[in-house]
This record gives sequence, structure tokens and C-alpha cells, in this order.
Amino acid sequence: MRVEFLGGVRTVTGSATLLEKGSLKWLVDCGLFQGSKELGEKNWKIESYQAQHLSFVLLTHAHIDHSGLIPKLVQEGFRGKVICTKATRDLCEVMLEDSAHIQEMEAEWQTRKGKRAGKKEAVPLYTVKDAEESLRYFQTVNYGERFQLANGIKVRFQDAGHILGSAIIEIWVEEQGEEKKLIFSGDLGNSGQPLVRDPSIIEEGDILWLESTYGNRLHKTREETIQELLKIIQEAMAHRAKVIIPAFAVERTQEIIYTLGQFIRQGDIPSIPIFIDSPLAISATEIFKRNTDCFDQETQDLLLGGENPLEIPEIIYTQTTEESKAINEDSRPGVIVSASGMCDAGRIQHHLKHHLWRKESHIVIIGYQAEGTIGRRIVDGAKTVRLFGEEIAVNARIHTLGGFSAHADQRGLLNWVSHIQNPQLEVFVNHGEESMSIKLGQLLSEQFHFKTVVPQWREKRVLFGDEERRVPEEKGEEGLPPEESFSVLYRHLERTYKRLRRKLKREKKRGEDFYAPRLLRQLEEVNKKLEELEEEL
Repeated sequence: MRVEFLGGVRTVTGSATLLEKGSLKWLVDCGLFQGSKELGEKNWKIESYQAQHLSFVLLTHAHIDHSGLIPKLVQEGFRGKVICTKATRDLCEVMLEDSAHIQEMEAEWQTRKGKRAGKKEAVPLYTVKDAEESLRYFQTVNYGERFQLANGIKVRFQDAGHILGSAIIEIWVEEQGEEKKLIFSGDLGNSGQPLVRDPSIIEEGDILWLESTYGNRLHKTREETIQELLKIIQEAMAHRAKVIIPAFAVERTQEIIYTLGQFIRQGDIPSIPIFIDSPLAISATEIFKRNTDCFDQETQDLLLGGENPLEIPEIIYTQTTEESKAINEDSRPGVIVSASGMCDAGRIQHHLKHHLWRKESHIVIIGYQAEGTIGRRIVDGAKTVRLFGEEIAVNARIHTLGGFSAHADQRGLLNWVSHIQNPQLEVFVNHGEESMSIKLGQLLSEQFHFKTVVPQWREKRVLFGDEERRVPEEKGEEGLPPEESFSVLYRHLERTYKRLRRKLKREKKRGEDFYAPRLLRQLEEVNKKLEELEEEL
């Protein structure tokens, strides 16, 4: 059996793993690369996916970084089955169409821009028609249902607790007369989230593909995060200002609706307008209401009691462009929830343009911000960001609330892995920025003594062969990082230093505990370590 890592390795986008057993080929996930221009160019070069020869795509969930290349795959000749949960299929119907619309709009903009330079007409990666066509190949399964994918291959989807319909995928294969088990974690959820259940526990397996989005970070507790959001909203209301929340249309928006509804019902904040300014989020919320079987017990109990936590009178859904523009003419204090969550596209950019420069406004970042995105630059302390060809000053109050993350943090990932009862488990650490994946791989090796691998893009491996044949065809990073990790860690150090410098300048400007003894001691320790390293070199 062979595997090729086509995406979602040393990055958080483009998740795709190609598996081959004999003449059978199938993918686990088929995600769009997002972020930098270099990553985006990979979306156009998918020959290695072998679209015409694939029999299946096993889809963990609907997020575009896991599903967004399926229309392109169909465009290139895929005629197999896309297997997923019903909720994932329902969400993909609106999310893939939305992604296609963005592709068409981007191509139209590039064409207008290119005409002035005498360039050819730009072509979208795929169209709305392609997205609609791709839905023909979707086939749904239930959680916990073990089914035969092909001769000698069985599959089961378990709840990943990440977003509605998200799944951990278990695959049993017959190899050399033995049954072996592969586990794909997909994106693992953050335990204790409202609406969705906690991730299912898996106790047996031979090879694990484990996400590492937050492989080197710990979230604040949910209670701390809720109280912090409440304080932000109360402060904004006191100054008659607005709170802007860039939010992913699926799960994060619904969780914010749930939380704001709690604040209002408990009397923690007054009845204020809550604008949900994302057609995709509006559609996704309706899909949530149709898939209540995916909800956790707490939410089920609320529904049985006649209370729908996704329906509150203060919500104003804005479908049209005109309604969206009118929000920024509304002088009332309030909350604006808009997509995209990484601020790289969508209506959120218009709201940022209107509010980033205002000192009284609050920007609340509640989700992961990938490298190269506008959201990441804001979080890292950029003084200006470019929106619609204009440099916008970042004067607003910027808040990062990690407790709303739909991803398990480092502690959550390690706790989930600890239930797998196989000391010989082999782990491929994927779906994380390089530094995150490397750190998590180190911890897995140190704490559990598992063999861990942080694969390279397009790396190929033989699974379950003789020991000699398990050596990668293109050397990857195993266990503790080898020499090649020096450059990775050096780049990470440079980025960390730049972020630290920007944040220190910002704190100094605010004057809040800037000269605190604890901070001074930490800086002295870092400086001492750097001096020792310099002497060694």
C-alpha cells in the first residue's frame, strides 16, 4: 500500500492524501490551498491527484481547505464517489458554490486589471456550474456505520467534534493476510464547544494522520473567553462603538450567535443589533437548524424545552449588498459578524475598511489566521493593512480570543491520542504550519515513544511493507527534526522576533504594565539564551 502527501503538510491548507492499494486509488480530503500566492498556484497543478483514476474521495468535513478542490477534480475528469456525512454534504452545497463564486469574481477582476496591460482574459479555477456538477458525486453515510469501500477495505466515520458533520475516518485494510487500521483525525474539535459533540475516542489503530493546527499552543478556557468577549462588548456599548468579528461562516458564526443569545437572555448586555453579514453564514445557519441530530446533549435539551439557541430577536440577517452597505451607515452600537474568518475575502473587508482606523472600534479575532492572510497581519501587530488598494491604519482595539477555536489545542490533541492503545503506533503529523507540526511530533515521540513523521509536500511512502521499504522515497522529517529543521526553526525565530517587537511597541504605547518585573525577567532570560547561542557559534 502506498501514500502520497498532496497537501495539508507543513501548512494548514490544501488537505489531500492519496492512497493506493493495488489498482485502487482514493483521496482523503481534497482541499483548496489558501493564503500566499505560492500556495494558491498549487490549486492549478493537480495532475498528481490522478483525477480520472480515482475511485473515491473520503471527505472529513466541509471546510474549503478540505473540500474546495472537489469541483476542480471533477473538472479534470473525476467520476467516482465523494463519501461524507449528510451534514457535510449539505454544507458543501452552499460552500462550494460560494467558493466558485469567489473564483469567478477573482477572474473577472484579474481580467479587468489585465486588459490595461494587454494580458489575456483570466479563467477561474472553477465555476459555479462546476461546483453544482460536483455535488452529483456525493454519497452520504451515518456516523458509526462500518461499510465496505472496496474488496479488502472497510471504512467508518466517527464524530470529530470540529464543525457540523465533521468526521474522523477509520480505514481497515487487508495487508499480507493481516487487517491493519488507518486513522485520519481530520480536524479535531475543541472539547466543550456549544452545539456540536466532543470528538469521538479512538482506541485502536496502526497508523494515524494527526492534525497539528495548534500543535504548539494552548487555548484559554471557554469560560475565560466568554467573559473576555462580554467585557469587550460592554466596553464598546459604553462608548457607543461597534464590535467587528471576522468569523468563518460555518460553526464559528453559529457559536457566536449562541453565545450572544446567552448574554442577552441573562441580561449581561442590552438588546443591541447583531448583524450577520454573510449570505454563506445565513445559509449555513439554516443547515444547522435542519441537522439537529448532530447537536450535543445540552443543545438537544434546549430544543426539547422549546428554545432554539440559534434564533434570537436581535439578529439582523443581511443578504443583499445594499443591506450590507447600510450597516456602516447605522450609528447605533452593535456587533457585526461577517466572513471570511481570515479577512482575505468577503464582506468583512468592507467592515474592516470602515472600522480599523477608528480608535473606539473593537476587532475580535476568534479563529485561526493562516500565514499570509490579512487576519494574520492584523493579529501580528501590523500598523496598516491594504484593503481595496488603500492603506488602512490599524487604530482599533485588536483582541484574539483562542477559546472560540474549533480546533483542539496541544493539550487536547495529546489527550485524544493518549487513548490509542498501540505502543507501535506510527503518526504522520499534518495540517499545521511547520513549527506547529514539528513541535507536536517531538512531543508525541517524547511522551508516547511513537514513531512520528512530519511529511514533505509530494512525499511518497510505502505502508506496511518490509522494514527497508518503509524508508520514504523522498526523505521526510522523522521523530526529532534532522538538520533540515535548522532553517525552519531559524525562519520561525525571525518571524517570532518581528512579532514580539511589534507587540512590545504596541504595549509600550498603551503603557499597560509594560515595565512589569515578570516581563523584564522573561526578556532577560531570552537575551541570555541568545548570547549563549552566539558564543557557541
